Amino acid sequence: QVQLVESGGGSVQAGGSLRLSCAAYGYTDGLYCMAWLRQAPGKEREGVASIGSDGGRSYADSVKGRFTISQDSAKNTLYLQMNSLKPEDTAMYYCAAAYPRSGHCPRPADFGYWGQGTQVTVSS
Repeated sequence: QVQLVESGGGSVQAGGSLRLSCAAYGYTDGLYCMAWLRQAPGKEREGVASIGSDGGRSYADSVKGRFTISQDSAKNTLYLQMNSLKPEDTAMYYCAAAYPRSGHCPRPADFGYWGQGTQVTVSS
């Protein structure tokens, strides 16, 4: 079993920065697929950034150049550095993880393990 625990959310003014953390506990060997997703009130959950089984990173167009996903394997922790935050970044942010299937990661929305979420609020 895997447990994911997010932290680092909060309230910030537009243009500010936050760093989210996601600590993974339990059986994490081989848990190579990691992602951050977010959901704003009244909107569907969307992928923000992900790390694939080959270590490659991908980002939503809306956050490219502003957000950076990284991980510390020794600490089993995933990070999301968010810079130049905008009010439209306001959402509940979730960490998700999965084991690769035949060497490939499923879509982040199909990941099997999820954290409880951490709220990010950006004011104008």
